[in-house]
Amino acid sequence: MTTQKQLERLLERQAQARLGGGRDKIDRRHGEGRLTARERIDLLLDPGSFEEFDMFKTHRCHDFGMERTVYPGDGVVTGHGTVDGRIVYVYAQDFTVLGGSLSETMAEKICKLLELAMKNGAPVIGLNDSGGARIQEGVESLAGFSDIFLRNVMASGVVPQISAILGPCAGGAVYSPALTDFIVMERKHSYMFLTGPKVVKSVCHEDVTTEDLGGADMHSSQSGVSDYAAESTVDAIRYIKRLLSFVPQNNLESTPAVACDDPADRPSEALNAIIPDNANAAYDMKRVILETVDGGDFFEIKEKFAPNIIVGFARYAGVAVGIVANQPAHLSGVLDIDSSIKGARFVRFCDCFNIPLVTFVDVPGFLPGTFQEYGGVIRNGAKMLYAYAEATVPKITVITRKAYGGAYCVMSSKHLRGDINYAWPSAEVAVMGSRGAVEVLYGRQARDAADPRAFLAEKEAQYQETVSNPYVAAERGYVDDIIVPASTRARIIRALALTQNKRDANPAKKHGNIPL
Repeated sequence: MTTQKQLERLLERQAQARLGGGRDKIDRRHGEGRLTARERIDLLLDPGSFEEFDMFKTHRCHDFGMERTVYPGDGVVTGHGTVDGRIVYVYAQDFTVLGGSLSETMAEKICKLLELAMKNGAPVIGLNDSGGARIQEGVESLAGFSDIFLRNVMASGVVPQISAILGPCAGGAVYSPALTDFIVMERKHSYMFLTGPKVVKSVCHEDVTTEDLGGADMHSSQSGVSDYAAESTVDAIRYIKRLLSFVPQNNLESTPAVACDDPADRPSEALNAIIPDNANAAYDMKRVILETVDGGDFFEIKEKFAPNIIVGFARYAGVAVGIVANQPAHLSGVLDIDSSIKGARFVRFCDCFNIPLVTFVDVPGFLPGTFQEYGGVIRNGAKMLYAYAEATVPKITVITRKAYGGAYCVMSSKHLRGDINYAWPSAEVAVMGSRGAVEVLYGRQARDAADPRAFLAEKEAQYQETVSNPYVAAERGYVDDIIVPASTRARIIRALALTQNKRDANPAKKHGNIPL
């Protein structure tokens, strides 16, 4: 029989654990406008759904005065709960306990969580706020990082992994979030870097602020490490919840479907007029996406990074899909190093978790120049090609305007096992634009013509009529149908229904060697 004294002791130990590093440190956090680890978990999970693991686990280090700093839970809160009724596993580092520094036992708690998530097929969400490795523990702390990295890799492609950076994340600590599928950073309060400003100044003689070196804005616009720069913890949690609504629990399930009152056959007359008369004029591909998806609701990923390509989630007739689209409003929608990496990673995530892909194409080619060539645009562009070729999920493609050269091949073409490929009447499928083509083919003759400009204009019209228009590709079966732009939503929905039971496979192998 459990005695009253035993119950009181349990309640006392639980209360102690919930205080983390103590009331004074919690008050300090609140004074800084920050939330505690447990408050963050409460924001994320459905009310009353959280069940904690290893609340009483403590560190084993008794050197350097550590015997006087023993806290139940040892700097991380772990457990499971639900988000909108769906099970998730979550850990939140507690900065009030020794700066959230990672110890051997903290690593054990996180590894245990990742293993349970893999066994039970549910997403993992990490709320990171840590000063890094616990120096007092030496190699045990480093071993703990490595143990977590291994579980991140093993869980990759098995369950979705999402990281929120809500405070410091430096040194070896950055690699666990980097191995997860999505990263959200809180502006002003969070940063990620391998070496801090002081080391950078000492070694590289560069003066740089913490924010410029590893802040949320930098990582979401320049490095591409972060998928979103949140205004606050509340905003970061909101983003994570919305992201979860589009993805399945694991790699064996399909995407979650929701009720849809947007008619599947709804036409959009605006699309008939969206392509400018001038083939080189820009337009906003996001308008095309918003006109076709359910309720004009599109959840963009990495919006600020490589904006010449758009990636994100939406629904068609209630079915979640991943969308990849060239953006003519930025660099004419050209592919380059950053956009290829961004697109390839997103395509591979969708393929991991059975999320159909819808691709909108308007791409004039790959970006030329020494910067791109020296940076390896060939190798990086091949990542995009590899990702689409490898993907076995349903792949629906719509060519709205330009599809030139190798970029045509890369953007989910029929030749990379695209399932249903549509083109608008305005589509141009060719090795290059008609003007560039005739200058190569007829440049010498034009110089000898009585009116070189008129001669080239005539040849350009002839090239468009016989080579670059979509009917040539359709005649060869590379485009399944040329469709009225206003009917795009209806045709995509029909194509998704047609391919919902698709079965495709890759040759038996350990794994491919993507050109990293």
